[in-house]
Amino acid sequence: MNTHLTELQKRDVVNWHPFTNAGSAPPIPIVRAHGTLLFDDQGKSYIDAISSWWVNLHGHSHPHIVNAVHKALEKWDHVMFAGFTHSPAIDFSEKLLPKLPGAMKKLFFSDNGSTAIEVALKISLQYFYNIGAPRKKIIAFRNSYHGDTFGAMSVAERGLFTRPFFSHLFEVDFINVLRQGDSSEQKNALLTEFKNLVSDGSAAAFIYEPVVQGAAGMHMYPPDFLDRLLRIAEEFSVIKIADEVMTGFGRTGPMFAHEFTDAKPDIVVLSKGITGGVFPLGATAVSGKIFDAFDSTEKDKTFYHGHSYTANPVILSAALASLELTEKPEFRENIARIELSHKRFAEQLRNHPQTENVRMQGTILALDVKSGSQTSYLNPLRDSLYNFFISRGVLLRPLGNTVYILPPYSISNLELEKVYAVIMEALDDMVLQRK
Repeated sequence: MNTHLTELQKRDVVNWHPFTNAGSAPPIPIVRAHGTLLFDDQGKSYIDAISSWWVNLHGHSHPHIVNAVHKALEKWDHVMFAGFTHSPAIDFSEKLLPKLPGAMKKLFFSDNGSTAIEVALKISLQYFYNIGAPRKKIIAFRNSYHGDTFGAMSVAERGLFTRPFFSHLFEVDFINVLRQGDSSEQKNALLTEFKNLVSDGSAAAFIYEPVVQGAAGMHMYPPDFLDRLLRIAEEFSVIKIADEVMTGFGRTGPMFAHEFTDAKPDIVVLSKGITGGVFPLGATAVSGKIFDAFDSTEKDKTFYHGHSYTANPVILSAALASLELTEKPEFRENIARIELSHKRFAEQLRNHPQTENVRMQGTILALDVKSGSQTSYLNPLRDSLYNFFISRGVLLRPLGNTVYILPPYSISNLELEKVYAVIMEALDDMVLQRK
């Protein structure tokens, strides 16, 4: 055993970590998290510049959320949600539904983003079953990511993450996302392809990450292209499922990414930032039109789906507290501040010889590091970049050679400047190594 391991690292042999190769370096033990910082067992701090996988909105251990959880635990632990209800669920839904794009009527709670996607897919297919006109086809974007359960994998990119399961995934029709630099002819060709897929009346749903495809490498695409697709989907009564798991709660600038489009979804899927990064929670919001197909005393029209911890009152108390924080003036002020700071740094990056495809949307800033290899999740630069950033006290988790910043809104200007400086240091070192 490596004698340089800390006591917690030595004991961690019992855990299997996500998205982590068995030969990876030992995980860093975190003993405390506060604000934008994570603190390890050796006293070193790390700026959490990716919001701990995009979940943290307001900073770690925010007192407003901590107090709400403490008060909730004095009244509830878990209460089953079949046949029962409670004020945290009602209060949260009453506050969230009016903020969502489109005419959302009901929220269905689950455990995380993947399960919320499963709920959306099952509701879409059962909707057409319930109205007596079954449809089976699902349409999705190539290079998409919607989670790791089987339905979520089926509607995502068929590649590295899903290769062992190809034979078990259901059939999906995929179309390309419009790319930066694509011509108007290419755009029209994609729109025509999509119309051909939906015009035969067999498509139940179109699922998409609005404006930004996260795990694909923070690929950003124009809202007007999405708007055209949604209009075509509406024309042929195809259910529009917006996966706002990553883009929701201000990440792209507005509260939800669908504020960029005139056409609105029929179903919105939420998770990640929904509790401010405190607890796991998924929510699937549906329009009145969708719910009406289930609003029946007929037993076979019931949505037979649920999770043991559906609508846990303590978790929803945290979600409500986080939502309350989004209504404070500093929420919008911080988003605007981060956007302005990102824009300035993006100009620096565009002039650097080691970068290409610098892009930003709201509080998300991304760049591709030139490497001589194709931009991909398995690009060999990934590990060296990650280790470099960690050694400088910054948590950035590159998607291959794509480096992105997606910080908690509480991040200070000084912390942002350190993140930027560490990225520039890494890029400058690469230039020196090439000489």
